[in-house]
Amino acid sequence: MAIDLEKLTLEELKELNKQVELAIRGFEKRRKKEALHAAQKAAQEHGFSLDEILNEKSGSKGLPKYANPANPDQTWTGRGRQPGWVKTALAKGKSLEDLAI
Repeated sequence: MAIDLEKLTLEELKELNKQVELAIRGFEKRRKKEALHAAQKAAQEHGFSLDEILNEKSGSKGLPKYANPANPDQTWTGRGRQPGWVKTALAKGKSLEDLAI
């Protein structure tokens, strides 16, 4: 399909451009839908949903360095915001060394 662009008016060129942009967006939308379907199928074949894979946090938080003496299940790596139990212990005069694992 050859179009002689030289023979088109400015309005015809703009309309053609608009139609091409719509066609491109439609094409990309269809390809993304196909890719999503393929990804969902691949995840299912491995026993997962795509949401489970995509929502998986990457990287490790690190090993805990501190534990709550009142509840050893509550731990903290020492990075990021201090948990409430750490703040409470520090306010009561304990040191981080007192909370170290």
